Amino acid sequence: MKNSIIISVPSHPKYLCMVRDVTVRMGELNGIDGSAIDYIKLAVDEACSNVIKHAYKRDTDKKIVIKYTITDRAFEIIIEDSGIKAKHRSLKGRDLDDVRPGGLGIHLIKRAFDVFEFDEKKKKGNRLKLIKYLKEK
Repeated sequence: MKNSIIISVPSHPKYLCMVRDVTVRMGELNGIDGSAIDYIKLAVDEACSNVIKHAYKRDTDKKIVIKYTITDRAFEIIIEDSGIKAKHRSLKGRDLDDVRPGGLGIHLIKRAFDVFEFDEKKKKGNRLKLIKYLKEK
């Protein structure tokens, strides 16, 4: 079994609710545990927020493309943009002892997913691959 859908949303924060809704529905339709879906939803929202903030420098006229794929073994989400290349080798979350707003996106994403990697072959923009391995049913 392999199910995939692709959505494309404007790079405006008001559309993040649609990304969250599709993320939750894809998880629910494919039997992913509710608490896991909550973490996945937050992580995808954070990744898309980072695209808006960092790759597009808050330009709301760009596109974010999200591909959701479910197989028997994994829930995979690929987030693509055409913005400024992320310096993914230097990305790291801020120290958790540094209590203040922001900077926890990397921690959220790594908690929700088993795989967190950028496709280095993409010439322009970014392609982030997130994979959550599913437990045997």
